[in-house]
Amino acid sequence: MVGVDNFVTGRAENVAHLKGNPSYTLIEHDVTARVAIEGAVERVYHLASPASPRAFATHRVDTMKVNSAGTWNMLELAVGKGARFLVTSTSEIYGDPNEPEQREDYWGYVNPIGLRSMYEEGKRFAEACTMAYARERGADTRIVRIFSTYGPRMNLDDGRVVTNFVLQALRGEPLTVYGDGTQRRSLCYVSDTARGLAAAMEGDFHEPINIGNPEDVSMVELARDVLALVPGMGSKIEFRPSLDYDPRVRRPDISRARQILGWCPKVPRAEGLGKVVEYCREAIAGRSPKSETRNPNQARMTKSE
Repeated sequence: MVGVDNFVTGRAENVAHLKGNPSYTLIEHDVTARVAIEGAVERVYHLASPASPRAFATHRVDTMKVNSAGTWNMLELAVGKGARFLVTSTSEIYGDPNEPEQREDYWGYVNPIGLRSMYEEGKRFAEACTMAYARERGADTRIVRIFSTYGPRMNLDDGRVVTNFVLQALRGEPLTVYGDGTQRRSLCYVSDTARGLAAAMEGDFHEPINIGNPEDVSMVELARDVLALVPGMGSKIEFRPSLDYDPRVRRPDISRARQILGWCPKVPRAEGLGKVVEYCREAIAGRSPKSETRNPNQARMTKSE
């Protein structure tokens, strides 16, 4: 197994436990430049991209490049090696959807020059590129649209709502909810997402498949869930003005995943959040989370994702 990462948003410590494993090789490399892999390659999982609002707002150009040139290069690698290829797309390709539950045949409602466009349009291009290789070059491809994965080893500084709420609760700070808090998100625990990716890779379906949890939750409900898991710290919910371009709903229709892959999420939200609380408690006991440097126009893209 070979891992490739330039650690723009990833962290080397997340794979430190694999150091010395003869079955694993880590290459520090940016996939927007071609990468050479010696020997046979059977599967290519292309997961490279900033994926949180703060990360892709900080790395706008890199986000576009990794989902265009990066996807191109990984497809070339797969075709050259005769390998099966899977690209992770995102619920963001649906934009601010007009449908309460997003099916794979819904084309989305996306602003091509909006504040999230570098990610939304980057992933839409990645899907189009993947299908072009499948149709013209005969590439053996898979497309998975991920809906908000969470779990231990998340970057504590990337502004995602789960870690934001948990860290605020652990520090006794107000849990900041933007707007009226009725925005809804689908949260899928990392082990469920990993099972979905593996099932899609080993399946035989080439069009997009949603992998996410159809049991969505509002931001207010999520804040209350976190407060219940971190009692005694005195935190309360604090409402703030709405964010710029904060989609109202993210809820996947997973009928295709159920029927084709036999997949559905298994980890209850309370269990998953409990694991994140434990991870964050241990992490902040050992260090203070490092803050990213951001400019003012990035500060309003840090929640509800």
